[in-house]
Amino acid sequence: MTIKVLGPGCMNCKTLYRRTEEALHELHLEATIEKVEAYQDIAAYGIMKTPGLVIDDKVVVSGFVPPVEKLKEILLAHRGPQ
Repeated sequence: MTIKVLGPGCMNCKTLYRRTEEALHELHLEATIEKVEAYQDIAAYGIMKTPGLVIDDKVVVSGFVPPVEKLKEILLAHRGPQ
């Protein structure tokens, strides 16, 4: 699973990154997480408000920071076949 946190490095972006790491850890899932901070790269995903969360090139969150429990639901829904 490849996860990207989209945002210019603001507090919400950092919080989303941290919560995503926490959710992955609690679920015992492995993933590659990267920060995408360049505006042109963020715009390529079509989001208008940051932060954004992309899982395997699909935008799953845009414009807010979900709680860890919601992130866990999102991650489980996108983890693919086991």
